[in-house]
Amino acid sequence: MKRISTSSPMPRLVCLAIAASLSCAGIAQTMQKEGPFDITNCWAGTSSTVAFSKTDSAFSGDLTGTMRSNPAGGPFDMMTFHCVNIFAAIEGKTNGTYYCVVADKDGDKFMLHGSSEGPKGKTETFAGTGKFEGMVRTSTSEPLGAFPPVKPGAFQGCHRQTGTYKLKSQQ
Repeated sequence: MKRISTSSPMPRLVCLAIAASLSCAGIAQTMQKEGPFDITNCWAGTSSTVAFSKTDSAFSGDLTGTMRSNPAGGPFDMMTFHCVNIFAAIEGKTNGTYYCVVADKDGDKFMLHGSSEGPKGKTETFAGTGKFEGMVRTSTSEPLGAFPPVKPGAFQGCHRQTGTYKLKSQQ
């Protein structure tokens, strides 16, 4: 087995690179007090459907998912969420409402309400804990395409969500 010399600069460079990447990851997760955000939300869940006709139905759902910011390391990156929803198709046109709790790695959370008519949606945050207490956050979202169901009663999907946020000032 060949021994690496400790006088060689290579082990020190590797250690510095690892340390720099870890500290940069911590910096990337720190949110600014306010600004724009661009995230991709992906989820999976189950639904219960009330079918009436080809153009009229309703369903409720329970889903969990993840958020990734675009680019990685931006606001709301690597967060998870749990939502409940109710949607309807009336004469073939969809509309719905949903409530979600979003959590970060520190355990801080915020709750939002969303609504949609057709494929596009909008959300507003109305409650938060920790760093998200008093946050004002609004957004719009658009689906990234249709995903086939993996089994009856299950659904999954992704949306791109863009908007702005402002954290409460710490005085």
